[in-house]
Parts: sequence; C-alpha cells; structure tokens
Amino acid sequence: MRFQFPDQVITVNMPDQTCLLAEVRTRLQAGRGFSLATLNLDHLVKLRASASYRQVYAAQDLIVADGNPIVWLSHLARCPVTLVPGSDLLRPLLQMAAQDAVPVAFYGSTPTVLAQAALNLNAEMPGLRVVWSGAPVMGFDPNGAEALAALTGMQATGARLCIISLSAPRQEAFAAFGRSIAPAIGFCGFGAGLDFVAGQQTRAPRWMRKLALEWLWRVMSAPRRLIPRYLACIAILPGQVVAALRQRGRAASLVLDQAAPPAPEPVQMKAQRTLRLGEAPHHDQHPPGPA
Repeated sequence: MRFQFPDQVITVNMPDQTCLLAEVRTRLQAGRGFSLATLNLDHLVKLRASASYRQVYAAQDLIVADGNPIVWLSHLARCPVTLVPGSDLLRPLLQMAAQDAVPVAFYGSTPTVLAQAALNLNAEMPGLRVVWSGAPVMGFDPNGAEALAALTGMQATGARLCIISLSAPRQEAFAAFGRSIAPAIGFCGFGAGLDFVAGQQTRAPRWMRKLALEWLWRVMSAPRRLIPRYLACIAILPGQVVAALRQRGRAASLVLDQAAPPAPEPVQMKAQRTLRLGEAPHHDQHPPGPA
C-alpha cells in the first residue's frame, strides 16, 4: 500500500505481524539495525502538512498499518495489509528479544514510566534484559545534543533494540537520526506503548478494539486534545479514498497493458522435388572433399 505525496512515496511494506517479526529477527541476527514506523491517519495528516516529516518517514526501513482506516484503504487499493498496532506489537518484539538474548533500551515518556514498565516486563519475561533507559526533557530536539547523548549512552551498553515512547513526529525523527548514529540498533516507535505497560494509561477494552472503536475510547479519555485531531483525520479521508481507488485503477491498467508474448511465426517448409527412380538426390552444397 502506497501513499503518494508531491515529494515522497510512503509505502506500508510489512503486510502483517508475522512478516515483520521475521524481518526484525533476521536483521538483529545479522547485526543490522532498522527503524520501524506505525502508520495511522494522524501521521497522514502530519505528512500532508510537513515536508521534513515526509523526509523522515521515507527514511524508515519498516512500516506497518497502525490503524483500521489504513487497512481499509489498503483493501480499496487492492494492496491489502493487516492491522499491526504498535501497542500489540510491543510484547511479541520483547519476547523475541528475551529469547534471542538481545539487549534492550527504552527511550521516552518519563523516568517513572520507564522504571515501572521495565519492572512489569521483567516479571513477564524473565530473560528480558533492559540495559539502558532515558527520558528526554519536554520539547527536546530529536536531532540535537540530547538525542546524540542518548544514542551514545545506549550504544555503550550494547543495546540492540530500542523502544521509543514519544509522540509523532519526534519518535520517527529520533529513529531516523538513530539509524545514522547507531546503525546496529533497531528503533521501534510505539507512542504510548510503555505507558500502557506501566499502567499509566489504559487501553480500550478488547471488545471495543474488535469493533474498531478504540478511537472512541481515546476521545473520551482526552476530548479537548483528541477531538480536533480526529476531526482533521476525518477531513482527509475522502481524498485518501479517491487516491486508493486510483491506485487500484493503476494496478489494473498495468495488468491489462502487459503485452501477450508474440505468437511463433509459422515454419516455412521448402517444397521438395520428387525423385525419379535411380536419380541421385541434389544438394545445394558440394560434399566436403577428402581430408
């Protein structure tokens, strides 16, 4: 599934959780880092408004659909992907890290949240090793001195997987910056994922998630902050639907425009003269002489 902007194309290139976990494991075992982004409608709103955010997002190695509208649009475009919310992905990733003895770093939120999240996760996953954690000051620069110090610190501890708990666009910008400074670390931006683990925020009940109503739960929890955000998301939906249908049309055109392989030319058979009885056959070339 692709989202076209004037200067960038953002592609959801991980269709489901299974593919993503396999790719992450392959990269970590090979000593290659990555940056993972979880695309949703709010990100699309920000991408439409900011060229710098588009550049940062295009630098992400792995992108999943973190929102039912992204999944619905992918089906309209006939490039279907499945829902992979960052909050649901956090534990499977950390379980894999525990199994493979991959040291983990936490970055974002608050020191209290990070400490409680590490405590809760260690109780769930005895093999998990959280070797570094850090919480930036409010309004920090994800490409500045504080970010560089954090990356240097986590590198020094041998961390190979970093869970980022920041808001967009800072978490994607920090991940992209991290890829250039610490190329062996995998950076995963999960927003409030660690806050949920620490019990500082509460996710929607499972039945609401199954009905794709988690957005309503969030709106009720912080209406002043989230109502304007969701109205902006609703405003871009008609244009995204049209773009998805156009993407479907382009895919169909590519199939129809593929030329069929040319039919083989008929073999031209040379007429043969019927020989009379006792007549030797005629050859166009003389037989070779004696050696």
